[in-house]
Amino acid sequence: MKRRNFLALLGGVAATPFVAQAQRTPFVAQAQRTPSVAQAQRTDTPVIGFLNSGSAETFERFVAAFRRGVESQGLKYGNDVVVEYRWANGHYEKLTGLAIELAKRPVRVIASTGGSVSAQAAMKATTTIPIVFVVGFDPVRLGLVSSLARPTGNATGVSIFTTELASKRLEVLRDLLPQFNKVGILVNPGSVATAEEIEVTGSASQKLGLQFNIFEADGEGEIDGAFLRAADQRVDALLVSADPFFTIRRKQIIALAAQHSRPVMYPLRVYVEDGGLVSYGTEVAWAYEQAGLYTARILKGAKPTDLPVMQPTLFNLTINLATARALGITPPPDIAVRAEVVGE
Repeated sequence: MKRRNFLALLGGVAATPFVAQAQRTPFVAQAQRTPSVAQAQRTDTPVIGFLNSGSAETFERFVAAFRRGVESQGLKYGNDVVVEYRWANGHYEKLTGLAIELAKRPVRVIASTGGSVSAQAAMKATTTIPIVFVVGFDPVRLGLVSSLARPTGNATGVSIFTTELASKRLEVLRDLLPQFNKVGILVNPGSVATAEEIEVTGSASQKLGLQFNIFEADGEGEIDGAFLRAADQRVDALLVSADPFFTIRRKQIIALAAQHSRPVMYPLRVYVEDGGLVSYGTEVAWAYEQAGLYTARILKGAKPTDLPVMQPTLFNLTINLATARALGITPPPDIAVRAEVVGE
């Protein structure tokens, strides 16, 4: 793999530089090496509740990043801390129940990951146990915190700017596709942030003079149908929402994009690594590592109100050249120079 780093600077709280991708240690093996909660109770080992809207398999590398963050603060998995995992596997309606289950166990902090749905479920479950979230939308607008700099209540975490980057993603698509006129966005109607994402992306499309189409899907069959409708409506390219519902189904989406010869812009680099065309956004592993760091700091005595919501200052543009060639796309020189390239 050749890497050409592309960095964009935005205002906000300074973030730690991106970390290298973790070795792909199987998630199950990691979990088996940690003591049980019962053992933790006997030894007074603190327990972290880890809540995620997705699945263990598709979030494996992010779990590894979270662990790195915890251990960067001197807390060793299995010795100094135990983690109780709860996965909704894309069934958002289960999240509140899973969060309540964690809150009833002897957890000292809940790491609510996999989007705003997890964070909101955790906040419904407890107002006293500290919560560290990873979300892609403005946590103030979502009601998770009252302020980024000085969060109140029992929650803080990391916001990774997925919605706010809609304009930049559209500009990249225009650079890749000079005749680009009609764009669609694939969204999950069950997500609490969908309305905001549609509003932001629609506004950005209007400013660029693009026709804007919305395609909803909250099931695997509906994702298939969304691509068929996009073909029928002759949409030039699609944007995929950063919703975890799609992240855990990324292989299906990437296969459909290839089947329909449809250029697709993704919110996360992991899509491009798996064969998607192009992505622009924050390195999610960085966000999970910072969440692990905050979780460890809380275990060591910090309060959520002491920890401002972290925001990234670095973003990356990633393109899969093999997929671009298959679509007949030749990235212009400025994209080729700026982007991190995979699939050569």
